[in-house]
Amino acid sequence: MSDATPEVAEAGRTMHIGELAERTGLSLRTIRHYDEVGILPATSRTEGGFRVYTENDLERLMVIRRMKPLGFTLEEMTDLLSVLDALQLETDPAAADELRARLAAFRDTAVERRAKMVETLARADEFIDVLTRY
Repeated sequence: MSDATPEVAEAGRTMHIGELAERTGLSLRTIRHYDEVGILPATSRTEGGFRVYTENDLERLMVIRRMKPLGFTLEEMTDLLSVLDALQLETDPAAADELRARLAAFRDTAVERRAKMVETLARADEFIDVLTRY
């Protein structure tokens, strides 16, 4: 792509939505939805209007994919992604500390939600054991 924007050139290799879907295990529909709601806009588009993504977009999508099973809302995903984006650019130590504190709150929430999932999984295992007895 000779007409790559500076963001695309800086991010390296590009891919279309099909490759992004294949590499993440997410559907095209899901990725388009994330674009439409603004948490994963395509880095650029071809002259024909096809979405073009970078490795940075793939990493961003993997963060989103990991948040989804833990029940994070689109709003929470947007907030976390903005914290991660800001941390990469922040040069003021005090502001960076504040961002890291927000990130720690997300981590704590993720740990709590994971613990609930472990409990639910244990109950499911118990139920399967009961069914196995028959």
